[in-house]
Amino acid sequence: MAESGLDAVVMAAGEGTRLRPLTEAYAKPVLPIDGRPVIAMLARELAAAGCTRATVVTGRLGRQVEALLGDGGAFGIPIRYAGQARPLGSADAVRRALDAGAQPPFLVVGADTVFAAGDLARFAEATVGAAGAIAVRRHPPPSPPHRTAVRIVDGRVVRVLDDDPANPLAAAPLWLVGSPLVPSLDGLPGPPYELAAAFQRAIDAGTTVLGMEIGPTRDLTRPLDLVEENFAYLRGLRGER
Repeated sequence: MAESGLDAVVMAAGEGTRLRPLTEAYAKPVLPIDGRPVIAMLARELAAAGCTRATVVTGRLGRQVEALLGDGGAFGIPIRYAGQARPLGSADAVRRALDAGAQPPFLVVGADTVFAAGDLARFAEATVGAAGAIAVRRHPPPSPPHRTAVRIVDGRVVRVLDDDPANPLAAAPLWLVGSPLVPSLDGLPGPPYELAAAFQRAIDAGTTVLGMEIGPTRDLTRPLDLVEENFAYLRGLRGER
């Protein structure tokens, strides 16, 4: 296990609008990939990365998330919860976590993404002492406006939202927020209030934000993805009979 000593903030309040009608009844983070709830896999990866505590920000259908994760004992990481009554953006979610006691530096992760094994630990280890950091990936590639490109020069982020169509590095829902980044969360344009705007504000003010490429990630975006991302698992169950 890595010894990052970091807090983690898990954003689990999104409404999953593109997954409707599934998300009318189920919170997106509890839906499965490879037969396992996405947020359960994420909790175990955070524990393996050495995170000492997670603050999970929940919204609509949040009780499903809380019932699954509980106090985190089954996943090896203490978990507490913060509420976000309306989906006011990623920066607002982080603010809710700070109000609930999250202490920077901390990782911020999307609750609906499966990361390659070990990537959270590698990101945490590579960004120790940084004021802030953003993870990027080549797969899935940039697909604006949902998944934007990030411009990195010499290991530093210069544009959080890059409009260059030739840029293959897409933003991943994984950030490091250090103490120098926290003031940039205030007074953002919106709603929604987004981490991208907070990070760009800090960069423009001279704060160094590291950019780190990680491996492929997996997500449920459309209802058909629920079948495709679980097909191998279901086929394996059929083969066992």
